[in-house]
Amino acid sequence: MSNELRKQFNIPADHTIVQKETKWEQRKGQDTDTYVYEVLDPQGNVVGKYIEKDSTSIYPPFGRNVTYEKVQ
Repeated sequence: MSNELRKQFNIPADHTIVQKETKWEQRKGQDTDTYVYEVLDPQGNVVGKYIEKDSTSIYPPFGRNVTYEKVQ
């Protein structure tokens, strides 16, 4: 989903998005995947850190919610 992250936060095309961590959790009827990304400038310096959460209900009607958060 790094393309959505790029659009959401206007990350320049010459910056690289690297997935650093993935977590999976299932509780309270929700299946939640959490992804942590770092954004690198063209020189390889970390210029941002972002979290994407993709949550889907495990019960009908199987609603889905995706959120993005800048943490650094």
